[in-house]
Amino acid sequence: MINNFFTNNYEDIQLMAKKVCKSHHEWEEVCSYSVLKFMEHERCQELIEAGRAMNFLSGIMHRSFYSSTSSYHYDIRQKGVMYSLPPSTQLEQPDISYNLEEDNVLDVIKTILEEMISESKETWFIAVLFGMWIDTPNFSRIARETGVPRTSVSRAVGDAKVYIKKELKLRGYDDTSI
Repeated sequence: MINNFFTNNYEDIQLMAKKVCKSHHEWEEVCSYSVLKFMEHERCQELIEAGRAMNFLSGIMHRSFYSSTSSYHYDIRQKGVMYSLPPSTQLEQPDISYNLEEDNVLDVIKTILEEMISESKETWFIAVLFGMWIDTPNFSRIARETGVPRTSVSRAVGDAKVYIKKELKLRGYDDTSI
């Protein structure tokens, strides 16, 4: 009787799980889990005979999916549980040294670029092209994207480098830290 119920209604049960879970990627897992819990329930046969099995299953699905204290949540989602990889799969990564001085210089350069953008049209032009060059270090590509001649792009990037180095010296950063 139980097998016949699931054979005849499994597609409807899957559809119900998909609707209860609002097509969330866990809907199939919730469906399987709910069917298993229903089959293990002491009143399973009685609910099928009374025609209340689908209602009971939808309740299991709803509580399983939406409750953070349900057995599904702890058995399947296992919130807060972290697993480590076995030592044989650990990848060796070299220690990366962090250079605070370099980070500070980069922050100052970003500030200088922001100031260049707001100061005047000339510094705005070279700052914008320099920013594009940082993202795409190819003068020809920048020239194609902007419609600015390639030599103007390269000259603007060079001018931006000179301007930034001059500003860094004025702010107390020497050439060795750049």
